Amino acid sequence: MHTAAPVPAAPTGGAEPDWADRTATLLEAVRGRAPLVHCITNTVVQNVTANVLLALGASAAMVDVVTEAGPFARVADALLVNTGTPHAEPRAAAEEAVAAAVDVGTPWVLDPVAVGSLPVRTALARRLLAAGPTVLRGNASEVLAVLGASAGGHGVDSTVGADDARDAAVAAVTAPGGPGRRVAAVAVSGPVDLVVAPGTGTVRVANGTELLTRITGGGCALGAVVAAFTAVSPGDAGAAAVAATAVHTIAAELAARTSGGPGTFQPLFLDRLASLTPEDVVREARITVEPSAVVA
Repeated sequence: MHTAAPVPAAPTGGAEPDWADRTATLLEAVRGRAPLVHCITNTVVQNVTANVLLALGASAAMVDVVTEAGPFARVADALLVNTGTPHAEPRAAAEEAVAAAVDVGTPWVLDPVAVGSLPVRTALARRLLAAGPTVLRGNASEVLAVLGASAGGHGVDSTVGADDARDAAVAAVTAPGGPGRRVAAVAVSGPVDLVVAPGTGTVRVANGTELLTRITGGGCALGAVVAAFTAVSPGDAGAAAVAATAVHTIAAELAARTSGGPGTFQPLFLDRLASLTPEDVVREARITVEPSAVVA
């Protein structure tokens, strides 16, 4: 384990947190701690995911071998499980790693890529969901499908909007279940990203760029960024998901302003993620909370 950096206190009383300031503080916490993120992710995005974590200031390890995945999840600062290419050994490694993470309290993120009509990954994602991820993160179709509320989207593409998954997300984070058996937060990607968590309410992040959908791994890497932020926000999965989403999409938005298209966008995105300052976050963040939808 890395030595923990000071974590910003959760908001007190009935006031909504200043999400831009809180995101900036959590970004500094990630860079101060450099959390080690254990990634069991799809083969298409491993390089992109590792580079995004390194640019962020975190550290990445791709340990998807049975008998190694469980022990590594016990010493990592956070775990990501992405179902994009669910070959036999990574499936078994994912279940081993999640069991270990739950056992020792390692925060973990489930990214149910292309779940729905494809039977192998859908069954895997639903078994993992039963273990209670710290954050469930995906597009609206994926989130609805893993929660059993729809048949899924068009491959990795969503066919519905983020707000269409809101009611299912609220139900997921408020469902009965003991510690480690209930989803702590749900983050839904879209043109405007949606985060739902107890004590957080319904938070929308309006930053981003369409170019994130034009490169490999734009969304999958976000799952790893969310995992990194859970390592510095213990007990507040909603704050981690909001801050990670904002940092990821602000960096992408800044990169898009000077890119000529997908080819130049990807390296510029890594550069912007690496150089992003707390002042950039406070200036650029477009984060709103729906007062009437605070989740109990």
